Amino acid sequence: MKKLILGFVACICIMAVNAQHNKPTFSFDTTLHNFGEIKEEKGKVSHQFSFTNTGGQPLVIHNVRASCGCTSPEWTQKPIPPGGTGFVKATFDPSNRPGNFNKTITITANTEPQNTLLRITGKVEARPKTIEDIYPRQIGELRMKTSHISFTRIEPKGSKTEEVDIVNPSDKDLTIGFTRVPDHIIIKAEPEVLKPGEKGKLVATYDASKKNDWGFVYDQIFITFNGEVNYKNRISVNANIQEDFNKWSADQKANAAKINVDNKIFDFGTIKQGEKASHTFYITNTGKSDLIIRKVKASCGCTAIKPDKTVIAPGEKTAIKAEFNSRGKTGRQNKSVTVITNDPLASNILLRIQGTVEVPASEVK
Repeated sequence: MKKLILGFVACICIMAVNAQHNKPTFSFDTTLHNFGEIKEEKGKVSHQFSFTNTGGQPLVIHNVRASCGCTSPEWTQKPIPPGGTGFVKATFDPSNRPGNFNKTITITANTEPQNTLLRITGKVEARPKTIEDIYPRQIGELRMKTSHISFTRIEPKGSKTEEVDIVNPSDKDLTIGFTRVPDHIIIKAEPEVLKPGEKGKLVATYDASKKNDWGFVYDQIFITFNGEVNYKNRISVNANIQEDFNKWSADQKANAAKINVDNKIFDFGTIKQGEKASHTFYITNTGKSDLIIRKVKASCGCTAIKPDKTVIAPGEKTAIKAEFNSRGKTGRQNKSVTVITNDPLASNILLRIQGTVEVPASEVK
């Protein structure tokens, strides 16, 4: 009996080994390819990994995926019979990818294990930068590193200067001027006349005391060339005008104004398209000094009425009424009202109006 059991176990083991041997199996010439140094300007490079099915059943590749979008794989789509050969081709795009690279290609098939890993490596030699690379923005004949000047954070009485590198790639002189420049911005080109191939810069100074505004503010300035005005030739300017409470002492902060809102989020539930939803936010000064409401600004699709009282004594309150117009809107909506105050711990707060807009069934096409 004992011999019979041992024989049965041995038989099962042999069958398991044979079953394992009969499964489809990858046998690659190599699972790693090094492209060495490649030049970015020469474009894509490819390598084909060849394999043999050394198993006892047809091999089917279900999927091949690369570790990033810069690598595109191709592979044998038909089942590969035992002893048959197939391929997996990897194509790497070096565009805008200078330096070393190490990418993987994962093959999913009816093999054991199910996933097989291939790898491609190499080093991309960056192509020489062109004028278009260095100065990617073009306005008229002028090329610039950026057509947007950001002054980031400025104090209400402060000023800041920023520069933008420019170049004249044309074959003629460019006399650079500006029009519709707001009073709080001074801008000039250095030099004012750029000769062919000459580099220069735009120098802009922002005077926040003349802007008389708070928070994120935006302007447009138009550039003229050789005295000609084209309103397509414009640059954008922004700044964030905020008080710097970091300079305040602990005692000043302890005795400052403090804003408190009864409810920062109003959910209007579900309304029909075209209807309006309104809500009143109540603001109380729980601090020890007057609370000054500097600015109330609503996001697109929402309006907010500035309170009648913008200076709130300690213990007093005021109200901000906000209204959302659902005309042209559908689905989930999330709008905001920004309130800027002199509370050093919460100088910018967001009040939210949210809900869902439904299109009446009779209007759905």
